[in-house]
Amino acid sequence: MPTMTDTRTPAGGDFLSLQHVKPFVREDGAGKSLHFTLGELQSRMLLRRPGYLDLDYTRTMMGFLLFRPAPVHIGMIGLGGGSLAKFCHRQLPASRMTVLEINPHVIALRREFKVPEDDDRFQVIAADGALYLQQEAPGFDVLLVDGFDHQGQPAALCSQCFYDDCFAALAADGVLVVNLHCDHSDYPLQVGRISRSFSGNAVEVMAVERSNSIVFASRGPAISPRRMSLPSSLSGLDAEARMQLRSELVRIAWQMKKLEPNTA
Repeated sequence: MPTMTDTRTPAGGDFLSLQHVKPFVREDGAGKSLHFTLGELQSRMLLRRPGYLDLDYTRTMMGFLLFRPAPVHIGMIGLGGGSLAKFCHRQLPASRMTVLEINPHVIALRREFKVPEDDDRFQVIAADGALYLQQEAPGFDVLLVDGFDHQGQPAALCSQCFYDDCFAALAADGVLVVNLHCDHSDYPLQVGRISRSFSGNAVEVMAVERSNSIVFASRGPAISPRRMSLPSSLSGLDAEARMQLRSELVRIAWQMKKLEPNTA
């Protein structure tokens, strides 16, 4: 098991590397993508726009800006190709980010996918995300969970205990954001666990491509349209990012308004 603080990328032949499946990279002329199998796309980066969120579900996950437009500390479980990590690092310069990735082969690809080097506000830690939450008290303002391997979402990242630990790892008004495959047989069970850990203060939003569902849950105030401010959510972003996210944040807000039909 990876240590909690070891950020080194182990050599390809050592024991740690042998515990994890090595992903492969494909290029199609316009983009570069990360895969564990041919049938599953983990991440995709546009070659001419490496900071762009090319996959729909990643834009949906940025819906946390509707509740926490200026988080101090963002945690993330699952680096992948680094799309969300790069976007947050660039667009939220006042935020610190800690990314937990268990697979050393994924970390080894960070330069290929133009993931920033570690600095005083960005760090990739080679660690088991579930174990990290059990042993640390990070007080994340936002925690993004997007951890998948060649078999899908690991059991350790969708148990009741894990979601309880996610709750405990958040600041008093922190927000959890979880990417789930909605066609998975355990999807209803996973959503129910998140809701239970957060005393029902959780909501599902289907991504545009409809194969992913994003669950938002709050440790503090209710997940409600009354907390949302589109101008505040977009105010810290550059013009390109605002253009990219505006329609998705509007869509998310509209979906959530269905929960409160009397909201103006």
